[in-house]
Amino acid sequence: MKKQAAGFTLIELMIVVAIIAILAAIAISQYQDYVIRSQVSEGSSLADGVKTAVGEFVNNRGYYPAANSSAGIATAASIKGEYVSDVNVGTTTGVIIATYAGSKANAKLSTAPAKSLSFSAVRNAGSLEWHCKSATLPQKWCPSSCACSGAP
Repeated sequence: MKKQAAGFTLIELMIVVAIIAILAAIAISQYQDYVIRSQVSEGSSLADGVKTAVGEFVNNRGYYPAANSSAGIATAASIKGEYVSDVNVGTTTGVIIATYAGSKANAKLSTAPAKSLSFSAVRNAGSLEWHCKSATLPQKWCPSSCACSGAP
């Protein structure tokens, strides 16, 4: 009696390899977006301390600080992280800007034009309400509470 050969043909193996390659290509791009989104969240975390200082300044004086030094916080370049190059109190309108750059930041995040996340203060019945937005970051990279409209 003849024994039948068992195993996979070359075509079957190539189909399996092609399917795995397609799935890997999709997974890698989604993972890149996840990494960038986690790096963007650092800007929001660093801005939280600045929001507190700006809030105290407004409660004590009744107007927004013009710069970091007016609010009694460190210089913009001193408030930085692994992915954020500086956090700046922008103007007397209550805007805080976190700018992304650095050697550890994802290349899509740190290349020109500069990417930033801004937090605007709005007075609301004796308290400050913070609104987050960015014209340089796409929504898929922003925190869910932010309105972002930039292109990737």
